Amino acid sequence: MLMLTDPFRELDRIAQQVLGTPARPAAMPMDAWRERNTFVVAFDLPGVDVDSVDLDVERNVLTVRAERKDPTGEGTELIASERPRGVFSRQLILGDTLDAENIKAGYDTGVLTLRIPVAERAKPRKIEIERSEEQQEINA
Repeated sequence: MLMLTDPFRELDRIAQQVLGTPARPAAMPMDAWRERNTFVVAFDLPGVDVDSVDLDVERNVLTVRAERKDPTGEGTELIASERPRGVFSRQLILGDTLDAENIKAGYDTGVLTLRIPVAERAKPRKIEIERSEEQQEINA
């Protein structure tokens, strides 16, 4: 049997797995949605110890860092290595309408979930119209 290999194709495959593509980041895929007055962001971090996860907010930039350690030790022969290892980082720009002071984070079964409330100033509100004294007398 004849097998042709293209080393550049293999390099491209590995780069896509490690670095991801714009449509599918490999290291820390994420979903985001809105539930009423809260934005929810979920990051897939399988095999990551929760103690290695670090969340920072500076101004309006949220940074998520996590580390997936190498499960093999010295003297181990690695047969296949497709899962990314090392430190991963992802940044999200939070709009001014979000309350970055009250972000809640939870980690369950390899999923980091952030709940970011909408700021009070950004919520819809009713504005009362004041009437002049003349208008009040006419209506009375």
